[in-house]
Amino acid sequence: MRDITLSKAVNEAIAEEMRRDPTIFLIGEDVAEAGTPFKVLSGLVEEFGPERIIDTPIAEPGFMGIAVGAAMTGSRPIVDLMFGDFLFLVMDQLCNQAAKTHYMSGGKLNVPLVLRTNLGATRRSAAQHSQSLHALVAHIPGLKVAMPSSAYEAKGLMKTAIRDNNPVVIFEDKLMYNDKSPVPEGEYLIPFGQANIKREGTDITLIGTSSMVQVAERAAELLAAEGISAEVIDPRTIVPLDEETILRSVRKTSRAIVIDEGHQSYGITGEIASRIMEKAFYHLDGPVIRMGAMDVPVPFSPALEDVTVPTPEGVAENARRLMRGEMFHAA
Repeated sequence: MRDITLSKAVNEAIAEEMRRDPTIFLIGEDVAEAGTPFKVLSGLVEEFGPERIIDTPIAEPGFMGIAVGAAMTGSRPIVDLMFGDFLFLVMDQLCNQAAKTHYMSGGKLNVPLVLRTNLGATRRSAAQHSQSLHALVAHIPGLKVAMPSSAYEAKGLMKTAIRDNNPVVIFEDKLMYNDKSPVPEGEYLIPFGQANIKREGTDITLIGTSSMVQVAERAAELLAAEGISAEVIDPRTIVPLDEETILRSVRKTSRAIVIDEGHQSYGITGEIASRIMEKAFYHLDGPVIRMGAMDVPVPFSPALEDVTVPTPEGVAENARRLMRGEMFHAA
């Protein structure tokens, strides 16, 4: 094991897979010489050349369409979408073409494509570069959706995604690219649909996605100082979702909070909470609480932006209220 950044973990995963499989290429804006604005892909063009690390014009629908066609005809493209907010520009290619081709061809065609992009606010990038839009693509049958919470998950999930014969969308949190965590020297893959219990507990279950896993872990530390034992679960992938690990935990603790940086309404928090209510209702000692981003465009003002997303303190306070059996009112 060695401690490396999430950025380095993604870079390693892509490089290892490109060495293994010559049908893999990467395409997107500023991915070659620039290595993306976040420098995640730095050095790849020097090793693999501009024929496999391909800079494009600012034309997201165009290069996404190229990738879908290439995937249907024998290649395994990785599409780099500079900001997750640009998903709206590629929704037809992703959701009407890539997601449906296998079904509409009677299983004769596959689209082994990876779309890697990002999410997350509190970077002072304003409303058009700070959204967390993973719920949009999770809603579309035929797409798999991964959300790494650390460098370890980022590498293992990326390698699994590249080898998958289905289209996969990976969302990385922009603020986590320089975060370090232990990553094995040797090769490893993380299976989709296999959640990770980050911290065991007995009183309440905290389910977080992406950077909200860290928020949940910090909340668990605050609660531990007060004698409240919180279990923290990282689903890793929201499609497929490891229901069984989540339900097993909730049946043990009888309380749950779901934390996600997407907007609260019609999002991932509601989906996971409803599955718990449907399948573990008689084990619950209180309502399943959802904590997402405020239903407002992400503000540019730091003071305003910081209060739009869940915090460890907010999660801990809701956990205390659940433990006390207090009523929660509709938002």
